[in-house]
Amino acid sequence: MDILVSGSMAYDRIMDFDGKFSDHLLAEQLHMINVSFTVNSLTENFGGTAGNIAYSLSLLGEKPRILATIGQDYHRYFEWLNKIGVPTQDILVVEEELTAGAYITTDTESNQITGFNPGAMKQQSGFVFDSIDPKECLAIVAPGNLGDMADYTAEHQKRGIFSIFDPGQSLPAWQPDALAKCISQSNMLVCNDYEMEMISNSTGMSRDEVAKTVETIVVTKGGDGCDLVTTSGTVEIPPVPTSDAVDPTGAGDAFRGGLIKGIVAGLPMERAVQMGNVAGHYAVRIQGTQQHSFTLNEFNATLEQHFGS
Repeated sequence: MDILVSGSMAYDRIMDFDGKFSDHLLAEQLHMINVSFTVNSLTENFGGTAGNIAYSLSLLGEKPRILATIGQDYHRYFEWLNKIGVPTQDILVVEEELTAGAYITTDTESNQITGFNPGAMKQQSGFVFDSIDPKECLAIVAPGNLGDMADYTAEHQKRGIFSIFDPGQSLPAWQPDALAKCISQSNMLVCNDYEMEMISNSTGMSRDEVAKTVETIVVTKGGDGCDLVTTSGTVEIPPVPTSDAVDPTGAGDAFRGGLIKGIVAGLPMERAVQMGNVAGHYAVRIQGTQQHSFTLNEFNATLEQHFGS
C-alpha cells in the first residue's frame, strides 16, 4: 500500500546557552534589543513533520512516500532517508533555497528563543497522483506548505483516498472557512487537545460540531492518553506509562506513524490509536525527533503488555 506523507522537511539546529536570557534583556530597553549569546554546543537533527512521521513508519516496516520540498543542502537528509529505507523520489529539490530550518537556543532555565526559516517550504511540492491507486493508498496531510495542505486534501477527497488531516502548528495561518473545508474533506482529524481548542475557536464549532463534519477525530492529551471521537461517541484510550521521558519533541509525529501503521494493517481504530501511543512512548524517551528506535518485536511486546493482544 502507498502511504503518502505530506508536510515539512527541516533541519533542527539546537544550541545550549550556559546562562539566563533574563540577565541580558533589560526591561526598559526591550524596544531596541541588540544581544549576542555564546553557546556551548550546536547539534543538527533531521526534522520536519513529514520526515519525522516517515521515520517512525520506517521503524514499523513501512516505506512511506514523502511529498514535500527540500533545499539545496538536501544531501545529508537524503543519505539518512536512504539509510533507513525511505524513498526520496517524490521530494522536490528547490535548488535556489535552503531546506527549512529551526534555530533553537535554550538557556539554563529551559527558556527558548527560536528562529525559523521556511526556505524551500515556501514552494509547493507539486505531486502528481495519476499513478496512485486510491484503494491501495492512505495519505496524511501534516503541517507544511499551506498550498500543498489545501490542494492535497481536496485531491484526496476527489480521488477517494483515505486522508488524515493534521494541521498542528500551521493552525494560526488558516482562515476559518479554509480550515473547516480541509477538515470536512478528510476522513480523519488528528490534533492535540490545545489544537482542538484552537480549531473550535477558529471555526466557531464545538468539538461535537466538528465531529459531525469528519468521520473520526483523534485528540492526543500527552500523558493523559487520547480521545477517539466518532459518531458513536468518545472512547478514552490510556497512555503507555513512561517514567523515563526526557523530551516530548516529535512524540506527536511518532504517534501518527504508529496510528497509520495500525490503519494500513486493517486493525480496529482503537487498536491503531493504541499503536500510536506505543510509538509516542518510545519517542519521548530519547532527545530529538528521529533518534528513538525499536524492533517490531519490542514494539509488539509493549503493545500487548499495556493493551493486551
